[in-house]
Amino acid sequence: MNNGNGDVGTLMERVLYEVKRVVVGQDRFLERVLVAMLAGGHLLVEGVPGLAKTLTVKTLAQTMRGTFRRIQFTPDLVPADLVGTRIYNQKTGDFSTSLGPVFAHLLLADEINRAPAKVQSALLEVMQEHQVTIAGETHRVPEPFLVMATQNPIETEGTYALPEAQVDRFMMKVLVDYPSDEEEFVIVERVTGTPVEVSPVISTEQLIALQQECRAVYVDPSLIQFAVKLVGATREPARFDLADMAKYIQFGASPRATIHLIEGARALAFLRGRAYALPEDVIDLVPDVLRHRLVLSYEALADARTADDIVQRVLAKLPAPDKPLASHVQLAAANA
Repeated sequence: MNNGNGDVGTLMERVLYEVKRVVVGQDRFLERVLVAMLAGGHLLVEGVPGLAKTLTVKTLAQTMRGTFRRIQFTPDLVPADLVGTRIYNQKTGDFSTSLGPVFAHLLLADEINRAPAKVQSALLEVMQEHQVTIAGETHRVPEPFLVMATQNPIETEGTYALPEAQVDRFMMKVLVDYPSDEEEFVIVERVTGTPVEVSPVISTEQLIALQQECRAVYVDPSLIQFAVKLVGATREPARFDLADMAKYIQFGASPRATIHLIEGARALAFLRGRAYALPEDVIDLVPDVLRHRLVLSYEALADARTADDIVQRVLAKLPAPDKPLASHVQLAAANA
């Protein structure tokens, strides 16, 4: 790995500085957004209306010299509104393809759970394959391509639960909470004051280069084993002495969760200025990577158990591996 951590530190600090000129607080949320950007993963953000979810993603997009599109999901949306359609030209008698708003570097799917399943499923191919098929023709979306989706809590009236297959495509699900009194005071001051102009600080080419550099971060095999065990415990709790949890889990997390845990830990280590991942990088991301992938049983609902409760039990049960020695890491990375 080349000595690029100074560059990533400077670039990401400038991105954060620009976003924080507009957005107050939300430090943990912003860190997760940057992890998703570096790891090339999609992000699902949940919180009640008015917590600056849309503003954060929109402001972040302004710091990038790339294309940004926002889709407001509504119950009357159809798949063609997302991916595009074929249009007939009466003058020439030909069909032309009109590409939809998914053809952007950063796509904000606002209130994704307000659209019916057919529309939500239209995002599947583009999120996974980075391409769209219209009338038999395949069109690739620009790189880098990131989907940041916001949703209101499922209990909110007029929403549709996301299909499990689509939820699994999101690298992380981040919960956004209310601001503190001090943060809310600053929010009111900023919103009622002079609007701030955000400057672009990073190009799409620079982001792609950082993503490639991020993949060179060393991950010790013990960390991969740890991630495999964490995810395995959600599928077969009894095997990890968590038999009392089995009745609460209908389906555990998929192998994609293990992959995203490692990719996310790598990006988090990169953000924190390290050329190698540590156990705390994995542990920090476990709730965000796993919470949306667990399908809970009726018993869990009856006993008021949440996915986060189960994830915390799993984390408490499985010991983290020892931190790898820096000298061992450098030797292993050099031989990789």
